[in-house]
Amino acid sequence: MGKMSSTPETTSTPEKIIFFSRYPEPGTAKTRLIPALGPQGAAELQRKMTEHAIRYARRVAANRGVSIEVFYDGDSESNFRQWLGEGLEYRAQIGGNLGERMADAFERSFDAGAQRIVLIGTDCPDLTDDLMVSALQSLELNDVVLGPAMDGGYYLIGLTRPVPALFEGILWGAGDVAGITLRIASDLGLSLTHLTELIDVDRPEDLAVWDRIVGDRFTTSSTWRISVIIPTLDEARNIVAAVTSAQQGGADEILVVDGGSRDGTIEAAESHGVRVLTSERGRAAQLNIGGREASGDILLFLHADTLLPKDFAGQVKLAMSDPAAAGGAFKLQIDSPEIGLRVIESLANWRSRRFRMPYGDQAIFVRADIFREMGGFPDLPIMDDFEFVRKLKLRGLIKIVPSPVITSARRWSNLGVLRTTVINQTIIIAYYLGVSPARMIEWYSRRRHAP
Repeated sequence: MGKMSSTPETTSTPEKIIFFSRYPEPGTAKTRLIPALGPQGAAELQRKMTEHAIRYARRVAANRGVSIEVFYDGDSESNFRQWLGEGLEYRAQIGGNLGERMADAFERSFDAGAQRIVLIGTDCPDLTDDLMVSALQSLELNDVVLGPAMDGGYYLIGLTRPVPALFEGILWGAGDVAGITLRIASDLGLSLTHLTELIDVDRPEDLAVWDRIVGDRFTTSSTWRISVIIPTLDEARNIVAAVTSAQQGGADEILVVDGGSRDGTIEAAESHGVRVLTSERGRAAQLNIGGREASGDILLFLHADTLLPKDFAGQVKLAMSDPAAAGGAFKLQIDSPEIGLRVIESLANWRSRRFRMPYGDQAIFVRADIFREMGGFPDLPIMDDFEFVRKLKLRGLIKIVPSPVITSARRWSNLGVLRTTVINQTIIIAYYLGVSPARMIEWYSRRRHAP
């Protein structure tokens, strides 16, 4: 098969995971499930199953250094990128039938430099990161790896080089695609290994498989423990209210990490029965100490001048019960009637919903295992929360809880709404332009104290 791309492509890793996916458009997605779920329900199921599979692949990418590529069918690259996020490569599928499109995807990816590739559908919710790793490891000793599905097809195929003949002369959708593929591989003299046989969710009778996955997830979520971590520095006025909101909202553990307070912050926190740790001064360092010491399954990072909503724990568990979720934050509410701050609120909440980029004052939460895999917050004197969320987006979905946290208006009141907003946006632009955090801190300090 000749090259189908007119532009050179590159890959940074020898191993690649390819997903074949359609956009979850009602009426065209999961059409065999429409009689049971309706057009909207079928499309929603496809969306959830795709995000579920991508989340597992991101784990493999984080631990093994593979690249992930989505070959999409339907809609535009921009919509796929907005849906599934950054950190993935996107390519349109090219070819007639499914076999031609898969052969083309393999050829383009091998041409880009990959040495071992597994191609995966998104219809098999039992396909885990461990199975993906097993497939890649199998290709170190075999030419082909196949993950057979119980309906006669396959949910995964892996190769070490392009083999167009594996995809030729097959009636796609028939009952013995996997068997025919095995015979072709044998005739070509290719060494081959199998993965565990799994069930694709394609028909109404298969929905029990997805229900089991979601059911297990919700069952597990009811037992999750949430640790709230509060960094402090001279927060005696605010810490009791913050701790109380966490206690009343369902926190299983509260850790206050103090950076050298001299105003009674530690005593006030200890008087309300929470564990207090001490740390060198610096928000990122304090948060990371709390994250390492916390025992919860989910870590929530709360500013000392911010109050959590009632039953925040239940809302966090519900958000994180989505298999595709890596973390999240809350809607923002600023504790002031000033009209200018209502505008700031609206812009912040729009940004969070549109770009999935909440800031630290929105009480960021994250799965504890992901937090530790990431190494915690980056050791930056400024923009640590921004950079953390930017990297967290590569691990999965960022969920925005609709109930608001209530944060103090003091940082806007001290300098004024307009001046604070200009400073904040200038810092963000400078960060994107590569200005060092040390220079930004110096500039920020001058602007704070300027008349």
